[in-house]
Amino acid sequence: MRYLKNLDASNLINTVMKQKRLRVVTLFIGLTLSIYSPASAYNQDALSTLKKGVLEWNAMRRDNPGKTIDLEQAELKNAKLAKADLSNTVLIRAKLSGSTLTMADLKGSNLMMALINKADLSHSDLSGSCLVKANLQGSFMKNSTFREANLQDANLRWAMLENADLSMANLTNTTLFDANLAGANLNGANLKGALFLEQANLDGATLSNHTILPSGEKATSHWSVLHNAKFVTELERKPVVYKIPQPQISSDQQRRPATLMTASTEREASPQSTPAISSFENSSLDNVNMAGADLSNANFHKADMKAAQLQGANLRNANLDRAFLKDADLSKSNLSHASLYGATLTNANLYEANLEGASLLDADLGGANLDGANLKNANIMDARFNNATLSPHTILPSGQQATSSWATRKGARFIKRTQE
Repeated sequence: MRYLKNLDASNLINTVMKQKRLRVVTLFIGLTLSIYSPASAYNQDALSTLKKGVLEWNAMRRDNPGKTIDLEQAELKNAKLAKADLSNTVLIRAKLSGSTLTMADLKGSNLMMALINKADLSHSDLSGSCLVKANLQGSFMKNSTFREANLQDANLRWAMLENADLSMANLTNTTLFDANLAGANLNGANLKGALFLEQANLDGATLSNHTILPSGEKATSHWSVLHNAKFVTELERKPVVYKIPQPQISSDQQRRPATLMTASTEREASPQSTPAISSFENSSLDNVNMAGADLSNANFHKADMKAAQLQGANLRNANLDRAFLKDADLSKSNLSHASLYGATLTNANLYEANLEGASLLDADLGGANLDGANLKNANIMDARFNNATLSPHTILPSGQQATSSWATRKGARFIKRTQE
């Protein structure tokens, strides 16, 4: 794609759409998160039962076989959930940091963007589960099963996955810095775009001719030997199509079902089967002018957007993972539920920007202007705020106004301005 500079939003989109055929990249998910009533994001009765204890919870599950339970955004930090039956449970954005989930049944569960860092998941079963963009940093998952699980864009930094079964799992774009995969089964796992695999421990891990390396090429015996791993050759088989489990929510929970799209490798999008999604992935968009443009659900993955003019733009649900947005003007833009995992936002202007429910995991907000920004329910795990500007008009993930003490803890600046 040729370099695009100083184009208005309409011409830019038309130019890019003419130059790039819309393809559904393997496992790319165009997701509009569920819209729920403000009173609660989860089934409070179910959460109360779970907090009473695993025995009572499991009894309830046995009495209601096949029922999908909604625990979206539930607060379960440090919960004791060993041997809990959480299969087919909606745990989107749930807070499970430090929880004990040893020998838990999480088959088919939806843990998209959940916080599960420093948790104990040893001997647990997450076969077929959705862990897209989940934070599993530092979690203990020895002997756990992730067969055919979707871990795309997940954070597995420092994770203990010794002897884990990751066969046919989707690990595209995952962060694997210092992860322990010794003895793990990676037969058929898709590691395309995975970060820091060279820094992970692969001693005794099993790879096969169906394993996809970060380069996008298939694993070989030579590569395996160089990384102290084993290599096996198996017969050809059909590729796995990963899906996000859709919750079957009862009407009393006032939830509209999520709209999602999944596809297998290289299947082309069509108006009949999928919605159109503007794709600017890996594009050069320095200084581009898209002020006020409707870019909801657009894909800007790894796009270079230095000093981009995006003030007042609608970027709801946009994919800005690892986008370079240094010095960008995002003032009064709508970034609600946008994905900004690992994005560079240094010195960006986010004055009165709406970041409600956005994922800012591992994002760099150094020097950014967050005066009046709304960060309610945003995921700021490992985000950096050094020298960023906050004010009493900045709303924190807790829903409370920012304070000078919070800013100080984050290394940010705190200013006061007159209420308009």
